[in-house]
Amino acid sequence: MEKLLEELEQADVGKVSANEPLAKYTTIKIGGPADILVQPKDIESIGKTIQIIKKHHANWRAIGRGSNLLVSDKGIEGVVIKLGNGLDHIETDGETVTAGGGVSIVKLSTMLSKQGLSGLEFASGIPGSIGGAVYMNAGAHGSDMSYILVKAHILFEDGTMEWLTVDEMEYSYRTSVLQKKRPGICLEAVLQLKAGKKEDITAVMQKNKDYRRETQPWNYPCAGSIFRNPLPEYAGQLVEKAGLKGHKIGGAQISEMHGNFIVNAGGATAKDVLDLIQYVQKTISEKYGVAMETEVEIIGR
Repeated sequence: MEKLLEELEQADVGKVSANEPLAKYTTIKIGGPADILVQPKDIESIGKTIQIIKKHHANWRAIGRGSNLLVSDKGIEGVVIKLGNGLDHIETDGETVTAGGGVSIVKLSTMLSKQGLSGLEFASGIPGSIGGAVYMNAGAHGSDMSYILVKAHILFEDGTMEWLTVDEMEYSYRTSVLQKKRPGICLEAVLQLKAGKKEDITAVMQKNKDYRRETQPWNYPCAGSIFRNPLPEYAGQLVEKAGLKGHKIGGAQISEMHGNFIVNAGGATAKDVLDLIQYVQKTISEKYGVAMETEVEIIGR
């Protein structure tokens, strides 16, 4: 790891640090250290970083703004590439928008609303990045990324980069081709929006934000929705019906506001969260015969 660290530092790919705690890079504020954390300064630097990692036969993975993510207490082996400031470009051409994978989806939706561009209102309260939203087909309020994505610039596990059309992303509920079939990360995305009235767009966004504030635990560190909705059932309603709201293991607690959120109530570990997830799965299975699959991505040692 020392030689790999040294070469990454010398390559001037961006900020490079060793044994970096990942808790400060996740929205739930949990996570052990990455052996090496790289925060690339641009897309070219990502390609260079991957080449160096492959040369040293090291493991790697990428993260965005750290929402929808639970990192092991033991951290992550190898290199973690943090997509952020180096991938925060935004370009608009009429109703077409190109955004870097590190762009905050809340920031983008707000900016586009001021330009009178409609289509991203659903994302006004989603605390993630464009890259993460493309990866998991993020959605809310009856819409998701599949409605507006034209194509996405993807970095695959083998280090190659390619543009995939929305059809090639093979979208379904909170799922894309990038999660299992062709593992990769989104470096940038081209979105197709529609012109609309600024006041109408702003009103819808405010309504969505208000709904989130009234129903979700925004005042505690959390990772977002923990379980996929086992349609036609809803995960939060099942948890509430089972009397599990507020249930606590260690520092992890099922939110009093919404049954599909686990919050870090103070000093929670990844093990606390995992134990609570398993307790919910067991309880719901026994009571209702429903298998609860996680939506949050669980990674690390």
